[in-house]
Order: sequence, then structure tokens, then C-alpha cells
Amino acid sequence: MAAGAAEAEEELAHAEVLELFQAALARLVQDPLLCDLPPQVTAEEIGSQVALEYGQAMTVRVVKADGETMPVVVVQNASVLELKKALRRHVQLRQARQGGVQHLSWKYIWRTYHLTYAGEKLADDKKKLREYGIRNRDEVSFIKKLRK
Repeated sequence: MAAGAAEAEEELAHAEVLELFQAALARLVQDPLLCDLPPQVTAEEIGSQVALEYGQAMTVRVVKADGETMPVVVVQNASVLELKKALRRHVQLRQARQGGVQHLSWKYIWRTYHLTYAGEKLADDKKKLREYGIRNRDEVSFIKKLRK
């Protein structure tokens, strides 16, 4: 019986902590620096926004073939692979918020599409974005590969 009471007390404490956390997060997102973030913001998104403000990160706009632009935040010295991972995270968060398809095969996506900047394929995952000349607010295209 005592174990059950302790569990109920622990659950209540967890619920209270969660409620306090969400209230604090709601106040935090009202800050002018963070007001562009969605209501269900993650700690990672807050960190990225703060890093942007301090010049430690940059926004790379990834443009799909249909014209949709996805703003992806990466650190200043990010590699192509880090941009791909950030793009994946951006898409996953958007899908979770919009209730769309929950699983995409990123292996298939990178086999079928590639990123380009100023007509050059971002083929080397290890190469830094700045080596391609990519800077803050630059646009990178998400293009379907041509069959060989």
C-alpha cells in the first residue's frame, strides 16, 4: 500500500513539475527574441534561436522544387552532413506538429535527392558549408537527382 501511495505522490509531483515547466516555457516564448517559435517549442529550438542571436549559428533556407522554403538553423562551421541532420529534424518536428506522415525514409531521400548551392552539388558530407560559400540566410536547393 505504501508503494502505491508513493507512486501516486510521485506522479502528482511529476504532473506539477510538467505544468510548471510548460508555464515557464510559455513565458519564455513571449520574449521578443523567441516570439517566432511555435507554442510546442523544444529546448533544441530555443538553443538554436539564442545561438542565432549571438552569431554562433546561421539560418540556411532549404528550397524544395515546389517552392516551399524551410529555414534550417545550423552552427556557423556546420558540415553538409550537419545541415542534412538539421533538415531531417526540422521536417520531423513539422510533421509531428501538423500530424502528417510520421516516418520518412531518409536513406531513400538522400539516394533520390541532393542539395545544391549556386549550381554546385553539396556532394561531400564532410565539407563545411562555408567552403561552398554558404553564409547566413543563403538558399540551398533540394533537387531530385537525374537518373544515370
